[in-house]
Amino acid sequence: MQNPVLEAIYRRRSVREFTPEQVSTEVLQEIIRAGIWAPSGLNNQPWRFVLVGDEQTREQLAALTKYQKIVLAAPALIAVFLDQNAMYDQVKDHQAAGACIQNMLLAAEALGLGAVWLGQILHHKDQVRQVLKLDDHLDLMAVIALGRPVIKERHSQRKPLEDFILKSI
Repeated sequence: MQNPVLEAIYRRRSVREFTPEQVSTEVLQEIIRAGIWAPSGLNNQPWRFVLVGDEQTREQLAALTKYQKIVLAAPALIAVFLDQNAMYDQVKDHQAAGACIQNMLLAAEALGLGAVWLGQILHHKDQVRQVLKLDDHLDLMAVIALGRPVIKERHSQRKPLEDFILKSI
């Protein structure tokens, strides 16, 4: 089936190696624009973002994850938060954050960038907030590392579709 959206979904891979080429603010804003078009319950749009390109800040964030190498190699990071003051339902808002992050990963793919969703850093979300000088009502959901990918073959596979469908009624 020929469809650019489906092709982007099937082509996207987590990229952990980047060239040093910088990513413009305009491109980062376009990626965030794609994120904020994700669905959210009551259209509350509870997500908030911090763009990080500064080397010193990236070094401080790298110290908070076992994936230091990725954080240091990525020319840009987008920290994704939920604004707890804008939330109305814990489950729905966390699902919305996941949809937002997936939209951003697909936008990065569509724009020729590589990206990876870093979750292990959530073990240190309070320290991330301190490094970024943010208030306690912002809850870290992920850090997305992104940049121009180092060119190499990236493969992935999925189990057969039949393994996932419980019933077809």
